[in-house]
Amino acid sequence: MATTPKSTLSERAGPAGPLSGVIVLDLSAYIAGPYGCTLLADQGARVIKIEPPDGDNLRKYPSTLEDESRAFIGINRSKLGVALDLKKAEGLAALLRLVRAADVLVHNFRPGVPKRLGIDFDQLSQINPRLIYCAVTGYGEKGPLKDKAGYDQVLQTMTGMCTLQGKRGGAPEIIYGSVVDYYAAALLAGGVSSALYERERSGRGQFVGVSLLRSALTMQSARLVWVDGEPRDIGRDFRSGGITGLHPTREGYLYISANTPHFWRALCEKVKLPELAANERYDSVRKRAQHAAEIVPKLHEALHERTALEWEAHFGDQVPCAAARAIEDVFDNEQVLAEEMVTTLDHSLVGKYRGLTRSIKFDRTPGPAPFAAPSFGEHTRAVLESAGCSEAEIEALIGVRS
Repeated sequence: MATTPKSTLSERAGPAGPLSGVIVLDLSAYIAGPYGCTLLADQGARVIKIEPPDGDNLRKYPSTLEDESRAFIGINRSKLGVALDLKKAEGLAALLRLVRAADVLVHNFRPGVPKRLGIDFDQLSQINPRLIYCAVTGYGEKGPLKDKAGYDQVLQTMTGMCTLQGKRGGAPEIIYGSVVDYYAAALLAGGVSSALYERERSGRGQFVGVSLLRSALTMQSARLVWVDGEPRDIGRDFRSGGITGLHPTREGYLYISANTPHFWRALCEKVKLPELAANERYDSVRKRAQHAAEIVPKLHEALHERTALEWEAHFGDQVPCAAARAIEDVFDNEQVLAEEMVTTLDHSLVGKYRGLTRSIKFDRTPGPAPFAAPSFGEHTRAVLESAGCSEAEIEALIGVRS
């Protein structure tokens, strides 16, 4: 099999992005690894998503879409889809051919799996010494939990996030939205980009480790401080005693942030409670937290005069706030549209849909336009052809018989 030049694999139409020319092999599943690779694709990288014969498990998640998972589509934009069985010799051989031309490989296998498959860092770095090899795990590569499956809400519960999310003395509460996964994805994109930058100086690839445990702890850096001599049960809640938070109105809920002296005074004036701002008992965040039981009922009574949307308009830019809305409202939000955050994409199975464009803006190198997530194995033939596989080899890999 002849080796195809790397440039054939790295071509991506449209304006250059900061990572244009970079080839990423995404072997990961679910959210953290795949969305980290999507963030790289947003910046111009050519990302090849390699799935096993039964596909990424996220494809099987509940969805009102008949032919595809909404979650998979949202998390895997701007990727080429390839199906390979790495447990078979021909599938592994095809992957290793892609590795030779790749810049980055990302997976979320448990630590012992890559070596069994023959794709651990030591083996792949011998094939491609410039390869940035990123492993996403639940708990890291060492320690008693290294082989345990890690999931977003499991790590939330383990690391205290759920306890602090709940009310003091009440039941723990899950934070829905896979926040640990998405933050791990951001750490992945940042770590891989830094490794690529360092490679420009050293010429060498390296191992990059991202774990959900690190993500969950990093998200709590402000809480994760325990001074010598402090008791176990100390205050780690920064919720300002309920002044800053969601409040009921005549219709709907309104989130208000009024921690600074300026915004606190503006809030009091706007709700016609200037006496609160003038009271020395309430002239700091700490004091307001201590006396929240006195303040909040008065605030709620005042807020009952208008709806959440009316208060939002009344506060304008003088008090940071937002009426609680459904996510469907975001698609036509004037600010979202002004920033061109949503665009229309065309999926091979579900047709046209609106979704996110990019997560970061670059002025001089905006990157090529995003495209829809791949259907299962959609680009297998094209990618393997560009990697130099023969027609017979491709047919064997995808099960085609002439």
